[in-house]
Amino acid sequence: MTHHTAPADTENATKSRVYKQERLAYWNAFARSFDRWTRPRAYYQRRLAKIYSFLIPPGSRVLEVGCGSGDLLAALNPGYGVGLDFCPAMLERARARHPQLQFIEADAHEFDLHQTFDYVICSDLVNDLWDVQQVFENISRHCHPGTRVVLNAYNRLWEIPRRLAEIAGLAKRQLTQNWLAPDDVVNLLYLADLEPIHQSQEILWPFWTPLVNQLANKYLVKLVPFRWFGLANVFVARPQPEPVHPEPVVTVVVAARNEEGNVPQIFDRVPQMGAGTELIFVEGNSSDDTWGAIEREIARRPEVNARLFKQPGKGKGDAVRKGFGEATGELLMILDADLTVPPEDLPRFYEAWRSGKAEFVNGVRLVYPMEDRAMRFFNHVGNKFFSMAFTWLLGQSIKDTLCGTKVLSKSSYEVIAANRGYFGEIDPFGDFDLLFGAAKYNMKIVDLPVRYGERTYGDTNIQRWSHGVLLLRMVVKAMRKIKFI
Repeated sequence: MTHHTAPADTENATKSRVYKQERLAYWNAFARSFDRWTRPRAYYQRRLAKIYSFLIPPGSRVLEVGCGSGDLLAALNPGYGVGLDFCPAMLERARARHPQLQFIEADAHEFDLHQTFDYVICSDLVNDLWDVQQVFENISRHCHPGTRVVLNAYNRLWEIPRRLAEIAGLAKRQLTQNWLAPDDVVNLLYLADLEPIHQSQEILWPFWTPLVNQLANKYLVKLVPFRWFGLANVFVARPQPEPVHPEPVVTVVVAARNEEGNVPQIFDRVPQMGAGTELIFVEGNSSDDTWGAIEREIARRPEVNARLFKQPGKGKGDAVRKGFGEATGELLMILDADLTVPPEDLPRFYEAWRSGKAEFVNGVRLVYPMEDRAMRFFNHVGNKFFSMAFTWLLGQSIKDTLCGTKVLSKSSYEVIAANRGYFGEIDPFGDFDLLFGAAKYNMKIVDLPVRYGERTYGDTNIQRWSHGVLLLRMVVKAMRKIKFI
């Protein structure tokens, strides 16, 4: 049997060329009438810019594919910003409006800039492409392991309203579009070796209308059933993970207050991991001799890479920040000094991170049965409630918010620390400071179940009711700062 593939390939290439030529003519004409459509589009564009600015910290290396006039790219305040578009007339306008940015004329299906970026963004582009998978594959080649790809695409439910807006003169008539369902976008990202991390629906009302746009786009679009009708489906993805090489030095930070009786066990049980384990103790002004116990163990075990610091302020969060600031390892771990989470489990956290499956590993105490006195009933109920609340708020599974064992790279922590001012200093535990930051900057969070044991020395530092009220305050804070932006 004889197969004739060349004619079909030629025919497809011809169709692709005609399709792109039609789009090029359309966008050149749009550029000439740009000012005519600025006002009807202004609120929608401002809202998109706010969403993207929330996801992307200023000063990043950003590539926008399909940049148009460059306004969105400029709104992100990149340290190094490159806009790519195939329309000369739009690029001429972009260069005039934003001379601080670099703009390149190229087809999204074929470009190769021979460099990588921290963020690659595509706004309202996939609906207009001949081959979405091919463009995603090109984007993937411009990613390093920590890159995030952020894109938005029209919700298919808006196809008819869009046509009605065109007829009414509220929107410029478009050529035939790809109206992709969210699952279509996720599948095409997957085929291009990009792993979706986060997805949301945004912009329920795309026009500036006093009170209405605020209510619809800040609040209602986050809730069922209104979110199903959001105009923009927003996706965040990362390159498919690969194991980390070479293996890093691991820093284990132990915040220790009134834990004198547990100190020898910590030295005995914390394992060596990766290229070596650094053990940092931050002592929190104990009423027992925790400081002296740590000093004695360090002197008795010169083979252990251990250091001791005095906590400068109050609360576990303050102690963890001190320990992370003194760390020399590339991977940071938190271990509670009460040893309710076994130190022998730390290599599992290490492997979850090193494999690339997780960028932030969150310990979970609420999967396996606990020892009888490991957690009081109301603490358990509270943890269940807050796990559901924060999963909804942060858009990733957070099964246990207050398990002390958490793992992330030093570079990821530095991103969180540099932008800590966004949330403010309200977290004495340290857990939420890290979880909020990891979620905001779209780090891949993975829950890792552990068996939670009883404390064998001393008393818990958790105050059930007062700390519960504080957690409710943080839920409200997260709603304002993350969910309802």
